[in-house]
Amino acid sequence: MLQIIGKRLTEVVLFMLVISFISFLFIRLAPGDPVLSILRVDDVAVTQAQVEAAREELGFNDPLLVQYGSWLLDFVRMDFGTSHMTGQPVMAMIGSALPATLELTFGSLLVMLIISLPLGSLAALYKDSWIDHVSRAAAMIGAAVPSFWLGLMLIDVLAVRMGWFPTMGRNGLLSAVLPSVTLGLAISGVYVRLLRSSLLEAMNHEFIRAGRARGLSEFHLFFHYALRHSLPPVITVFGVSLGSLIGGVVVIEVIFAYPGIGKMVVDSIRQRDYPVIQGYMLVMAAVVFVVNSLVDMSYRLINPELRIKERNEAQ
Repeated sequence: MLQIIGKRLTEVVLFMLVISFISFLFIRLAPGDPVLSILRVDDVAVTQAQVEAAREELGFNDPLLVQYGSWLLDFVRMDFGTSHMTGQPVMAMIGSALPATLELTFGSLLVMLIISLPLGSLAALYKDSWIDHVSRAAAMIGAAVPSFWLGLMLIDVLAVRMGWFPTMGRNGLLSAVLPSVTLGLAISGVYVRLLRSSLLEAMNHEFIRAGRARGLSEFHLFFHYALRHSLPPVITVFGVSLGSLIGGVVVIEVIFAYPGIGKMVVDSIRQRDYPVIQGYMLVMAAVVFVVNSLVDMSYRLINPELRIKERNEAQ
């Protein structure tokens, strides 16, 4: 166990260092001058001397490695810096935007589960029947429809014409319904097809045939054995979806003007707010690493073969 923990800690340190350096480098090499955005040169008359003074004060005249080293030293002290545009601490900005993104994340995953679990299971249980054909057609349509178009249609029909939901912003639980449904429908198609194929593969295993020979019902075999055996690939994709959703689904948050992390980072990129972009990249890298680690651990809970294999290797 200690070896596994030590290995994980080493991996996360190296992972964060690589991600931080690459993101820092690409942010600095992107076109545009952040000093011009900070001084609001489009609205206020600014001299070249003031621009140079601001650039020197912020350290933008230093070599890139010196800038990265200074930023890394602050990061080690858990100081993510301050936004150039708002003057707020970066972690405070991320912390204020994260709850909104988490609302959409779990709301969309709930919609996805409500849709994909019944459709995927029924499609596998009644293979090649009309239920299977309808489920696969619905999954294909859901995967093909662009999420931004679907979001705009939901706004037009359910918010503007029917007046059932707010059109944009975050003001109560109803504000999260339309973006959650949009995201949930967009990702459901992948899970319907994946769950169907995993269940069909599981139903052809030896232990299923042995259960049939012992007289177990198809319902018992399906829900007690095949479904559990088919979960690892579904959980893998689920981890990817969870990480990307927490990272902020930019298009949806922009369309619905939802004040989540995705909208925050788009505004920061537009304003060349380097500390916010860098902080976002590291926080999301940590989220992805944690989610992937949880996915790896979940395999051991649902797959007894892995536990037996690890026990034998330890012996």
